[in-house]
Amino acid sequence: MKRSIVPSILAADFADLARDVRRVQSAGAESVQVDVMDGHFVPNLSVGPAVVAALHRETSLFLDLHLMIENPLRFIDAFAKAGAGLITVHWEACRNPAEAIGAIKQCGIKAGLAIRPKTGAEVLDPFLRELDMALVMTVEPGFGGQSFMPEMLDKVRALRRRIDAENGSCRLQVDGGINFQTAPLAAAAGADSLVAGTAVFGAPDAAQAFRQLQALVASIPVDFPSQSQVK
Repeated sequence: MKRSIVPSILAADFADLARDVRRVQSAGAESVQVDVMDGHFVPNLSVGPAVVAALHRETSLFLDLHLMIENPLRFIDAFAKAGAGLITVHWEACRNPAEAIGAIKQCGIKAGLAIRPKTGAEVLDPFLRELDMALVMTVEPGFGGQSFMPEMLDKVRALRRRIDAENGSCRLQVDGGINFQTAPLAAAAGADSLVAGTAVFGAPDAAQAFRQLQALVASIPVDFPSQSQVK
C-alpha cells in the first residue's frame, strides 16, 4: 500500500503561498490539499476558484480540493476549470451524492466523498465503486490545528475493509490533527492518504517536516489483514 502525506495549504503562509507549495514540492510532495470553506457548512471562510487557478499556474502539483460547502454542485465546474485534479464533497452537504460524484467525473477529474466525525462509514457504501477517494474527518471540519479524534480509527478500519472489498482503486484519506504522533495510528488503521497542515507548514522547515512525515507513514504496517489476506 503506497501512502502519501498531502500537505494542506490551510496552514501555509497565504502571503507567499506559491513559495510554501514549492518547498513541499521540492521535498517530494505529489499533491497539496486546498480546503474550501463557505462559512455555512463550516464556521470558517477560506478560498475560491481564483486562488485555485492562481495556485495551478504556479505549481505542477496535483490539486486535491476538499469542498466544505453547502450545495457543492454550484461550484464543481468552476473549481474543475480552475485546475482541481480531485474534488471531494461532503455526503452531509449533498442532496444527491451520486449526482455530485457524476458531475465531478463529467469534468474529467477524480471524485471524492467525505464524512464528518458524527457520520457513520456505512453511508459511503452505495458510492464506493464510483469513488476515487473516501475521506474520514478526524476532527470537526472548519479549522486547522485541532486535536485528532482517536475514536475515528475504528471508522477508518471499517472503511478500509469495505474499500478493499468493493473498489481497490479508491484511496482512503484522513484529515484532521495529523502529526508525528497520530499519522502512524491512521496509517496502521488503513489510511493511504493523510492530510497534514500544521505539522508541515507550521514546522520551522516545511520541506524537512514533510520528508520525515512521509518516511514515517511509509514504514507503518497495517494493523489488520486486508481483504485479500482473509481466507
